[in-house]
Amino acid sequence: MLIKEYRVVNNCTCDEYQVAQLYAVAEASKAETGGGEGVEVIKNEPYSDENGKGQYTYKIYHLSSKVPAVIRVLAPSGALELYEEAWNAYPHCKTVLTNGYMKENFKLITETLHVDDSRGEIENALGSSPEVLAQREVVLIDIANDKIEPKDYKEEDDPQLYTSQRTGRGPLKEDWIKTVTPVMTCYKLVTVEFRWFGLQNKIEAFIHNVMQSLFTKFHRQLFCWTDRWYGMTMDDIREYEEKTKKDLDESRAKPPPATTTTTQKAKKAQTETPNK
Repeated sequence: MLIKEYRVVNNCTCDEYQVAQLYAVAEASKAETGGGEGVEVIKNEPYSDENGKGQYTYKIYHLSSKVPAVIRVLAPSGALELYEEAWNAYPHCKTVLTNGYMKENFKLITETLHVDDSRGEIENALGSSPEVLAQREVVLIDIANDKIEPKDYKEEDDPQLYTSQRTGRGPLKEDWIKTVTPVMTCYKLVTVEFRWFGLQNKIEAFIHNVMQSLFTKFHRQLFCWTDRWYGMTMDDIREYEEKTKKDLDESRAKPPPATTTTTQKAKKAQTETPNK
């Protein structure tokens, strides 16, 4: 088991972030869906239990082309799907990611608390136990200055270059975390458990590297999309999520684009005249 606490500082308020995060999740889902793959939203509904109330979502991530070809050949049915349950009782949220093939041997748990007027300085925002605190590693994510993969870089999603026309926020320069207002922090306690002899440590470290990269890229986009989500209400977001679900279902149902080779063969077959 490998535990890290990611602290992501953002140039917005907690109320604004609630809308911004849901908008950005919907947009990211659309970008990753198509040709039989991507995000399938099974449930998105209010919940209420002994721990409180909020919004419950259940999603399936269809990932076939996202893994190496050798794994696609060897992996059994269900191994290339991830199941995500999320309980959003904002400002506290919990997400559990599992896999049908790995079952109890794989679990990725993310527990998040969103805190206004915080710059990532709270040492135990989530009230973790002494045992967890002894294991966790704290990672402060700077969305403007942390390095990202060249393949992930987009000028329009660069906080160092972006200025919001509607709010005047940005660009985020140098020591922005210490000076920017408004400000809030997402405290994300991520626990990865991958029980597979000989691979556990390597895979758990790999998953955390992926999570850090995802958090960085996601929040860079969230900031640079300020003019898209700013002013939206929660009613607007729920309506947008419902439309997005329909778009995702339609996009996922479409067949993947034919390869160049397949297309060329089809055209050749249409133009060739059979020998007599």
